[in-house]
Amino acid sequence: MLELLQQPFVQIGIMVSMVLAGIHAYLGFHVVSRGVIFVDLSLAQAAAFGYVVAIFAGVGDHSLQSYFISLSFTLLAALLVAVSRTRDDRIPQEAFIGIIYAGFAALAVLMLSHHPEGMETIQEISNGSILTCTIPELLTIAGLYSAVGLFHYLFREKFFMISENRQAAARSGMKVILWDFLFYATFGLVVTSSVHIAGVLLVFSLLVIPPVIALLFTQSKGKRLAIGWTVAVVGALVGIHTSLYFDLPTGPAIMAALILALVISAAGRFLLRRRH
Repeated sequence: MLELLQQPFVQIGIMVSMVLAGIHAYLGFHVVSRGVIFVDLSLAQAAAFGYVVAIFAGVGDHSLQSYFISLSFTLLAALLVAVSRTRDDRIPQEAFIGIIYAGFAALAVLMLSHHPEGMETIQEISNGSILTCTIPELLTIAGLYSAVGLFHYLFREKFFMISENRQAAARSGMKVILWDFLFYATFGLVVTSSVHIAGVLLVFSLLVIPPVIALLFTQSKGKRLAIGWTVAVVGALVGIHTSLYFDLPTGPAIMAALILALVISAAGRFLLRRRH
């Protein structure tokens, strides 16, 4: 096992997983706070559909053109999500988010149904391939996610205000729809890159499970972020180790580690409440 961990492709995969864990745990804080749990699935599926379109357009799988085609569909989904929140609460925003996800998923399946490598493509979109990442890909996502992180840090008050109290943000005169779109657009930049590396399902797990675990123990914003980052990083490392040891797909192994962490955390929270 130690010999495997010393392999360059494994070390690159570990660094990629840590970069993914860092940005997704932060964005997941906003996703959970806003109550739009499945928005990441919708944006991830839109990005995946964009990669399918790129395949049919004859564009290279890892090319810049492929990325921008995928990004264009992700930004379209981000715009739809931003404007889908209506003042009429009879139709919850999650309904529109689910429709967006189902629509892009159905279109991807239809386009790949007669493609000679259709099933393999669907599997790759779902599970990703962290351990096949290259150093240029690592540097690209690290630079992109750092830029997104800086943007969110500069405008953190606006993003946190909308996530924590949307009504108060609207009353203050803030252009909520515009800032919503900027949030989902930067979210889309991250998801577009993440889907091709980690897959749709792992992106969802990294975004949702760590902040949910954090919420079990604290309401403090700083502590929630710290716990979320820790859980995401440890879950990714345990998942990679498990996948190497048992020769399992890396993405699902990380998901299983995160789900196990959630189960243990929920049980621990229950025992703590019983004790007090």
